[in-house]
Amino acid sequence: MTAISDISSQVQQAKARWGIVGNAPALTAAVQRALRVAPIDLSVLVTGESGTGKEFFPQIIHAGSPRKHAKYIAVNCGAIPEGTIDSELFGHEKGAFTGAVATRKGYFEEADGGTIFLDEVAELPLTTQARLLRVLESGEFIKVGSSTVQKTNIRIVAATNVDMAKAVEDGRFREDLYYRLSTIRIEVPPLRDRGNDVMLLARKFAIDFAERYRTPAVTFSDDAARMFMRYPWPGNVRQLKNVVEQIALFDAGETITGDNAAEYLPARGVTTPATIDRTGDTGMHSYAAERELLFNMIFSMRGEIDELRATLNELRASSSPRQHTSFHEMPALGDLSGTSRSIVRYTPAHDLFNNANQADDETSSTTDNRPDLSPLTLEDTERETIRRALEHNEGRRKATARELNISERTLYRKIKDYGLE
Repeated sequence: MTAISDISSQVQQAKARWGIVGNAPALTAAVQRALRVAPIDLSVLVTGESGTGKEFFPQIIHAGSPRKHAKYIAVNCGAIPEGTIDSELFGHEKGAFTGAVATRKGYFEEADGGTIFLDEVAELPLTTQARLLRVLESGEFIKVGSSTVQKTNIRIVAATNVDMAKAVEDGRFREDLYYRLSTIRIEVPPLRDRGNDVMLLARKFAIDFAERYRTPAVTFSDDAARMFMRYPWPGNVRQLKNVVEQIALFDAGETITGDNAAEYLPARGVTTPATIDRTGDTGMHSYAAERELLFNMIFSMRGEIDELRATLNELRASSSPRQHTSFHEMPALGDLSGTSRSIVRYTPAHDLFNNANQADDETSSTTDNRPDLSPLTLEDTERETIRRALEHNEGRRKATARELNISERTLYRKIKDYGLE
């Protein structure tokens, strides 16, 4: 009984120290597991949906380990371009590549003796995975552009929202590295499975935002609480925090009713999920899903183009040349959902209607003067979609990736493949 009481006390202390709110058994079990493994120098893999708070667990592990006085470095593997991630992790020598004007230490050298948290570890390229496996097996690594083997004493805690078994099966992640990383596994539960924790968090966030913005705190009626409890929260704690922040700003000091709450909760059918891919309905992320989403957009766009082609052909057959001179109209990129359309005028990059204007000044409608209606390839359409999005966002890749609903790394690769740099 004493041991159980001590563990419970440690869990409560850890929750208080790291600001973890909730009493759900699955959450308590995850914290307890992190505390137990902390003193033992093993690799740990933290899994769970996006927005569940996985980033707290590496900090709990580091703080409870013999390495707590050494460096703790958190690395978001999904935010580093594929071409530079080896340099970021392992360092590089002067002149190793264009722009390498000096020798640079990587994270594994900087954090020697400490802990590295690799967030979104499933996004690592396969070549980098091989380097990481060597570090885990022998503590050895080689800087980019060097031939000298260096040693490091590192504890690795990794996190992912991807179904790793599926990633291994699909060949996107090395099986041997997966088993090395997941010596100990901690599963962080989604918010929808945490019961009353939803309202504990909502009230906590309401108080926090009232203090931050110096406004009266909101309260929640029973109807609002029931609505919050029924909502699936695909974005988990991160989404709940965002919703409560909006409520705290626009309804300061009010008692939030069910109707009020409904105004801030996206309809379930159109809510953006925490991750795009749903393998086995677990909400885990995959680049295959991003490609599928992009291709769906492209096919929708091609459907719109086909409709315009058909309309143009009909008008050419039934009208004079003067009556079909302004068909440089295409659906806006953001309105390809099929539920609503808006028309914008622009000059297409491809010569889709490159001869249409000539019909204004000619009286004949010979085949030579008709627009080129040859079908675009999928690659052409994808390239044009990305180019338009880049122009719309004035070259800002982060904003462009957000608009296309793909990762920055995928966009970076597509830009390189299509020569859009």
